[in-house]
Amino acid sequence: MSTRFLRHFFEPRTIAVIGASEKPHSIGGIVIRNLQEAGFPGAVWAVNRKGYETVFDRPCVSRVSELPETPDLAVVCTPAATLPRVISRLGRIGVKAALVLSGGAHLDDPEEGRGSIRERMLSAARESGIRVLGPECMGLIVPGRRINASYSSQPVKPGKVAYLGQSGMLGNAMIDWAAGRGIGFSHLITVGDSVDVMLPDLIDYINQYAPTQAILLHLERIQDSLHFMTALRDASRHRLVLAIKSGRTPQSDLSGMPPTPGIANRDVVFEAAFSRAGVVRVNDSDELFDALMTLSQMRPLKGDRLAIVSNGLGPAMLAIDKLISAGGALASFSAETRQALREGEFDMSKPGENPVDLGGDATPERFVAALEIVAADPGVDAVLVVHAPTRLAPSKTTAQALIANRKRFRRNLLTSWMGLEGALYARHECSMAGIPTYVSPEKAVKAFMHMVDYQRVQALLQETPPSLPFSTTTDIRARCHTLIEQARAEGRETLSHAETAQVLEAYGIPVAPSRYVHTPEEAAAAAEELEGPWALKVIHDGNCRPFRYRKHPHRISAGLLQDLHEPSQVAEGLTRLGEKVHEKFPPVKIREYCLQPMQRGKQSMQLCAGITRDPVFGPLIVFGIGGYKVNILADRQVALPPLNMTLAADVVGRTHAARLIREHSGEPERDLQRLCQLLVKLSQMASDLLELRGLELNPLLLNRDGMLAVDFALDLGPPARFAIMPYPEELREWVTLNNGMRVEVRPIRAEDAPLITSFHSQLSEESIRFRYFHNKSDLSQRDLSMLSHINYDRQMAFIAEHQKEDGGKEMLGVVRVWNDPDNIRTEFSIIVRDDMAGQGLGSLLMKKMIAYCKSVGTLEMIGKIMVDNHPMRALMKHLGFRCRYNMEEQVVDAVLRLNEPESEWQRHRLESLPD
Repeated sequence: MSTRFLRHFFEPRTIAVIGASEKPHSIGGIVIRNLQEAGFPGAVWAVNRKGYETVFDRPCVSRVSELPETPDLAVVCTPAATLPRVISRLGRIGVKAALVLSGGAHLDDPEEGRGSIRERMLSAARESGIRVLGPECMGLIVPGRRINASYSSQPVKPGKVAYLGQSGMLGNAMIDWAAGRGIGFSHLITVGDSVDVMLPDLIDYINQYAPTQAILLHLERIQDSLHFMTALRDASRHRLVLAIKSGRTPQSDLSGMPPTPGIANRDVVFEAAFSRAGVVRVNDSDELFDALMTLSQMRPLKGDRLAIVSNGLGPAMLAIDKLISAGGALASFSAETRQALREGEFDMSKPGENPVDLGGDATPERFVAALEIVAADPGVDAVLVVHAPTRLAPSKTTAQALIANRKRFRRNLLTSWMGLEGALYARHECSMAGIPTYVSPEKAVKAFMHMVDYQRVQALLQETPPSLPFSTTTDIRARCHTLIEQARAEGRETLSHAETAQVLEAYGIPVAPSRYVHTPEEAAAAAEELEGPWALKVIHDGNCRPFRYRKHPHRISAGLLQDLHEPSQVAEGLTRLGEKVHEKFPPVKIREYCLQPMQRGKQSMQLCAGITRDPVFGPLIVFGIGGYKVNILADRQVALPPLNMTLAADVVGRTHAARLIREHSGEPERDLQRLCQLLVKLSQMASDLLELRGLELNPLLLNRDGMLAVDFALDLGPPARFAIMPYPEELREWVTLNNGMRVEVRPIRAEDAPLITSFHSQLSEESIRFRYFHNKSDLSQRDLSMLSHINYDRQMAFIAEHQKEDGGKEMLGVVRVWNDPDNIRTEFSIIVRDDMAGQGLGSLLMKKMIAYCKSVGTLEMIGKIMVDNHPMRALMKHLGFRCRYNMEEQVVDAVLRLNEPESEWQRHRLESLPD
């Protein structure tokens, strides 16, 4: 939804409170008092059918039509049954934003011939274009604008943190927690059970328009994963985002969503989504503020190596236990550091080692001297000070010494002042000085690991990955679609074992040598063709579906015979397996039998990999230990496609399988690389074959000879909807320029960063100035990431790529668009290499982008052109753009209408945008 309409919520000049009275339990009355106490400078009116003259000294009218002027924001506190009618009336008088605090248990109950209250609320909103936040929300608070349109119980101080949540009561608790820690907010909003304005809309608005340093999110459920992930990824590129999610366990998940095949607890899916979006996840509210303090006060880390300086070994050991269990690393000191610590006789327990135990008689000066040595060590990324108060070293004086000498410490400093009375002052002083401080060593370590995790997910978000190891062709996709269409035509929801093997082979995933037979005679003959001993598996409707063993773990190898040494045994085994299936499962139809050589030896590791589909986030890539162990080892990692090699390496690296490979493989890097390539291929398969619902490779054998899929299953479903839009392969096309050069015009991808760097280096200063409106001689890593990592649902970039004679590739030009969240208007930019002028490339790229934007329903395309960029102005005129001079920005605005509004809300959104 459009973020521009949301400004009426956050920047109102006038507010009307519908349903306000002076009764003790009137929510509307509480809202008016909160607005008064916040010092809201604009007009506030009350609306109540009883016709009071005033409500808490504010003018009151009996109907919205009697208001002296149209308010910017209406706060609705009337009974649930009246909400559709009230929203309709507000829309008719021109109100653009309605904040609905009231609610009830029967919002979704349908009424005969009228639909539910929620449906009628949304219908009323769409008629006029009014935006509705609620029902059942706590309200919104913008302390910087002195707005408190909520039923909160206490005032909120201004700050640089935005809190966006889904629970009103938790929002109230958050206000109290923050007040106790001295934290202020730029915005505090809860959406409740909103029918129109959703959490991603608010994330978009805060990201685009608010001077916010950090966003705190509380989530209970996600409805539109694509909108959510796009908004979240955009926001986390520009500011710190922390998230807390309730419903982490199956018992507390009240969403009613069906389970995700192959995943016991859907919380791991949210974990993968947060990681992919560059968001730090926390487990509870205290941890939320600890992480906020750490991440906002610490400088970026280079690694996860922590040094500990303490005045006692016991507290230091508690910190080490927490650090190691959380996946961190205890720093190893250099020889110089160890020598300096020994010469100064600092350490009472393990001289020269980490942790540094200064002893109970350590003075503040001794702490400062030890910290200076440890913080100078290049093998240390951060230092944790753990202090328990003693007579010789009170917490207060030690904290003062650290603060006074903080510039002498060359690493991030974290402090844990243990105790309550004496340590309270030390914690307060450190906090005021911007040094992260915690009640216990364990909390300090947890906060440090949040910083480590944040650095990791941000690196994944910003990194430009290496080239993809595999790309599909039209022929590969066509072959696989033919198999799927054939299964659909036969009324099947699964592919047979043989058909699945063909799909895997098409995508370059090696499968074990197999023969598919139907009779004992065929089985005996097939055994002669394969090296024995053999394994024989019966393939029927029941075992063609992936991830079925979670319901029946003991049947993971049911229908399988192993170590058959003679062709006669194979023939007899086929008969035996068929009789067993018909006896135990009479209705089940046997499709075929699969005969394979036994796969043993070569120090093989059994793995499990595949694709599953979540009801919210869509296709997922899964990976971990396989075989029988899959049921007892908590080793299943999950990732949202599309994946590149960098993202795949992150997934693989977090598994037990990766640790086993590093310890036991003769060539661990080779084997890990193979697994990353496999996950990228599975990701590509999920993107290409939208009807693929699930695919399981289990066991997948990894040994010195490579990888081999031994058993597998694939099922089908309706076309998938991705949480992150995959690479649009279908938009590739080859064209010929005026000079006869053949070039491919295709969407940009993250792996194109080297092409962009080379392209930029060949541009003239004038071309760069026309594109960026200033001279930009070099592109930073962040620039490259922003230009190559794009969200295809809101952005598109087409590059023209030419293959050189030496086989290398070069970029000749690029056109980009950035859509608003409503897909109403898109802003374009284009740049072509100087030596390609006059070849028709600029016109070709613009026409392709115009056609694309039309096809996705965008209403209008705009661009800003420098006044002296005459070639571009001429091109825009040729393409039919309206061009006019923008006096305020001193540029030429070019506008092209692509589509006409198809609904009233589209028309309202388009008219609300400035010309």
